[in-house]
Amino acid sequence: MIQTSPANKKQMAAVLQRLVTVYGNPTWRTPLPAVDELVSTILSQNTNDVNRDRAFDALKSRFPDWNQVRLASDAEIIEAIRVAGLANQKGPRIKAILNQIYEETGGLDLDFLADLPVDEARAWLLRFKGVGLKTAAIVLQFSLKRPAFPVDTHIYRVSGRLGLRPESMNLEKTHQLMEELANPEDYHAGHLNLIRLGREICHARKPECPRCPVNDLCPYPNKTV
Repeated sequence: MIQTSPANKKQMAAVLQRLVTVYGNPTWRTPLPAVDELVSTILSQNTNDVNRDRAFDALKSRFPDWNQVRLASDAEIIEAIRVAGLANQKGPRIKAILNQIYEETGGLDLDFLADLPVDEARAWLLRFKGVGLKTAAIVLQFSLKRPAFPVDTHIYRVSGRLGLRPESMNLEKTHQLMEELANPEDYHAGHLNLIRLGREICHARKPECPRCPVNDLCPYPNKTV
């Protein structure tokens, strides 16, 4: 557990409430079964959502069943997902994960993770090469309806500027911090709305501070005016 101050928790609540007021309660794209979400999230690494979805759809079109993917050759999988980038890395990785799941569980269904304590379910997913905290949290939150707060590059940047985390805190600890600061019922909307804020306004370069909905809650010293 990371020590958090009442002031930071109060600010987190204020930021998330303001974003819900402005952006509403967003919905995740069509929910996927946990294995599908796991594969999709691996495909999303170092690419954009459009190419992730194109690669996922191409993979499912070529191999309608995940058993076919785990039994396919690396070359076939790589060719199907090439549009996502880093296909030579992602293809064998996806195949290896599917085979490991099959060997350990006798199938390709991860719904059993919904019945485990969330920390155990997270640890189970993190054993796979290529599955980090963000990937595990996405599967837990959006497929299995478990309380987890995924942190991507946008949330990491925004949380630093808002003063929610120390500047020196790494990405791994920020996952834990966000779960400590926010209420579990706010994880879903909080994750999606903070990403939207980072993508549309709080850019890495030249953030558009004058039109930011949480400008008055933000202590970032290098605001644009």
